[in-house]
Amino acid sequence: MIRFAAAAMAFIIPIGSFAFAQDATPKVQVFGGYSLLHLDHGGLNGGLLDLDLHQTSDPFAVANYFLDGWNAEAQYNTGRWLGIATDFGGRYGTPITASRDRTLAGLPKETAYSFLAGPVLSYRTKSRVTPFVHGLFGWDRTSLGASTITGSVSSPVSVAATNYTDFAMALGGGVDYRLARRVSLRLGQLDWFHTSVNLNKFYGSAFGTGLIQGLRTNQANRRFSAGVVLRF
Repeated sequence: MIRFAAAAMAFIIPIGSFAFAQDATPKVQVFGGYSLLHLDHGGLNGGLLDLDLHQTSDPFAVANYFLDGWNAEAQYNTGRWLGIATDFGGRYGTPITASRDRTLAGLPKETAYSFLAGPVLSYRTKSRVTPFVHGLFGWDRTSLGASTITGSVSSPVSVAATNYTDFAMALGGGVDYRLARRVSLRLGQLDWFHTSVNLNKFYGSAFGTGLIQGLRTNQANRRFSAGVVLRF
């Protein structure tokens, strides 16, 4: 009987561990939620715009700006700790604003989309909380819409539609909280979000080649995301 019990325990324990691993480690998980990006303007400021666009009334400003958007991710877990993720994101806003006591209409709208992929390391235990870190690499496409800026300007400013696509990466991590077997909440994900937009060419194409100079050709943005994770 003792030998039978020992043999049964030797059989049950690995099965139980396997069942736990299966429950705690989904093969596939899909995330979707809200994203907020703190935008690095690369040295662009209102004074530079006023000077280069020949505006004597000092109408322009560039605030410490946040872009609203969304973030979605599909992740395949090769094991308990390691996964491969593909990350999609979009963000929208108005990077150029009016300075204090000025009113502007027709400010150009910015839209940007990213596609990234890379490894994810997750620390999975019996806890409902799963912290993770990732390194994602890919491409970002940023666009500025055509418009004509009027209002507190010396003369109307025409903006040509322009776009720029280049390398991007997101290095960071976050925390998921498991509500049920199939559903988790991503309480927060924070990334150092690097983009490689040559802002001189980008704004030069929008306002006139050679007008905007001295800006950086890469940006250290910060991205925060939160939402729902479905586990399969």
